[in-house]
Amino acid sequence: MTQDELKALVGRAALDYVVPGSVVGVGTGSTVNCFIDALASVKGRIAGAVSSSLQSTARLQALGIRVFDANELTGIPVYVDGADEIDAAGFMVKGGGAALTREKIVADLAERFVCIADESKLVAVMGNFPLPVEVIPMAAAQVTRRFAAAFGGVATLRAGVTTDNGNVLLDVRGLALTDPLAMETEINQWPGVVTVGIFARHRARVCLLGTTQGVRRLSFD
Repeated sequence: MTQDELKALVGRAALDYVVPGSVVGVGTGSTVNCFIDALASVKGRIAGAVSSSLQSTARLQALGIRVFDANELTGIPVYVDGADEIDAAGFMVKGGGAALTREKIVADLAERFVCIADESKLVAVMGNFPLPVEVIPMAAAQVTRRFAAAFGGVATLRAGVTTDNGNVLLDVRGLALTDPLAMETEINQWPGVVTVGIFARHRARVCLLGTTQGVRRLSFD
């Protein structure tokens, strides 16, 4: 199967976790686009969606799915999104699509995070994929120096990218995320950091991995 076929496979499989009559949390990215397309086939059985990006919102609306503002909601049953890396505990690195802050906001509303990805995203230790960090522009150089001093990481500005929130992104290389929760907690305290792309506090509870043998379902306690 091609990578696109694997993405379509897990996108359809995620429909199993959609609660009828509910608002569904929808992430961002090419794999999530497959879920959005699948969600359109059951749009009459859901109240609508809450989206983590302007891009996903536009796709949902084009398919006739109502999109709620996060401020209208007090909670949702499930949030479906992809990952750039995921480990055996359900911790993730996210932000390759520059939507990490809004993704965390929607994930925080959800009772359950369902990650959809192809099997290449499952790793023993995260860090091979550059860690995205959304920062206020005036803090970019300061946060870059902080990564070098604290973790030996090399942060570079993602050229030509501005987030939906009007901020910039740093991509940090040379890290080994052996304690994702502790690293997420520390980095989020640094002045100027809006969000770090470590999803440890908001980890996946289920991961649907697309494999050549079909969908592999992982559950995390």
